[in-house]
Amino acid sequence: MDIKLMGEASQTITEKTSNFFALKPADFHGVIPKLSVQEGDQVKAGSVLFHDKNNERIVFTSPVSGEVTQIKRGARRVIQEICIRRSREMEYENFGSADPNTLSRDEVKDKMVRSGIWPVIRQRPFSIVANPLQTPKSIFISCFDSAPLAPDYGFILKDRLGECQTGLAALAKLTDGKIYLGLRPDSKLAFDQSGNSRIEVNYFTGPHPSGNVGVQICHVDPINKGEIVWYLNPQDLVTIGQLFQTGRYDATRIIALTGSMVTHPCYCRIVRGSSVQEIIADDDQTDNARIISGNVLTGKSVDRHGFLGFYDHQITMIPEGKYHEFLGWGLPGFHKYSTSRTFFSWLTPGKKFRLDTNMHGAERAMVMAGQFERVFPMDIYPNHLIKAILADDIDQMEALGIYEVDEEDFALCEFVDTSKMEIQAIVRKGLDYIRQEMS
Repeated sequence: MDIKLMGEASQTITEKTSNFFALKPADFHGVIPKLSVQEGDQVKAGSVLFHDKNNERIVFTSPVSGEVTQIKRGARRVIQEICIRRSREMEYENFGSADPNTLSRDEVKDKMVRSGIWPVIRQRPFSIVANPLQTPKSIFISCFDSAPLAPDYGFILKDRLGECQTGLAALAKLTDGKIYLGLRPDSKLAFDQSGNSRIEVNYFTGPHPSGNVGVQICHVDPINKGEIVWYLNPQDLVTIGQLFQTGRYDATRIIALTGSMVTHPCYCRIVRGSSVQEIIADDDQTDNARIISGNVLTGKSVDRHGFLGFYDHQITMIPEGKYHEFLGWGLPGFHKYSTSRTFFSWLTPGKKFRLDTNMHGAERAMVMAGQFERVFPMDIYPNHLIKAILADDIDQMEALGIYEVDEEDFALCEFVDTSKMEIQAIVRKGLDYIRQEMS
């Protein structure tokens, strides 16, 4: 199901300069951070900020050079943010340039791990940072995003195919299986497959979630118990390619600034972890806006003083739904979006809506009405899997396909759910629980 919203980004790129950045350990599921810096330390782009206590080889590095201004902690002194003030001149750690085609698998891994680029690669099941000691059966890259107001990677990457090819050459060293690229049939991206027979392009049509990597894995190379698949975002191919071409960790990326509360929706060239306030500084409608790092279905709410998430390529601003509507269900609702024919808006299927955050109801009993199956294009019974997670029944979770899914695959289920349950949070709880029990 495609949710048509107002506020799509125009294909113009605006340069956004930020002075403050942050790396948030909470962006990395299962990582227990152990600090390598203190407040007041000077760092370069690529300097280690922290590493994973459970796997000290996996390091997380600074996206910019500057001073560590604050290490923000929460309850039980859990590290929430490592904040950095950017220096006037960017300085980079030098990791050395090299042709990945001439390197061994261990040499490619070592360069990516030392630079801090490695966390861009995640694994299914569990959607955690990939373990460099393991070898996946395949690697997936979804080269389009079907979520509401999502960025157009064909536009973003049209001039960066050289770095993408270098990134693909590096990834080819990491697996004995294939690298699967998911594209739309009308995609403007043309990857050169002649140099590597293990790169395979698959074309996907249809509405959201056709762009979700989980859906593509399910239809191309499904995951069975004990198997591992790695995946990453297409923009991260550029970052990997630049590392091998220049020897630097360049965290520059292009994001989409979207939503009906954005005055001028556009694409912005920023550095990973930028301050949200400095990205949206030109917009004057933020007082009554929900600022989302990511898209409206899977993103996280941040305040204007927050920072862009590590894996997010979009900022969305929509109105806050701070109102009650008397007998709203009894009105024709031409301006209201509905997944059924509750309102007459179904008569205008091409209309774009200015949706807000109002839930239009409270949480209630779970009803088996076949809603989830209509928007869930995987060979899984979503209702039954959710109930197995709530019951902490590992055998049922495994039998019902929990290894194939991630919370983003259930985003549409949560959107259409008349019971108003936080289904994505439930799925994440199940994934964390079964990973903990298996460790």
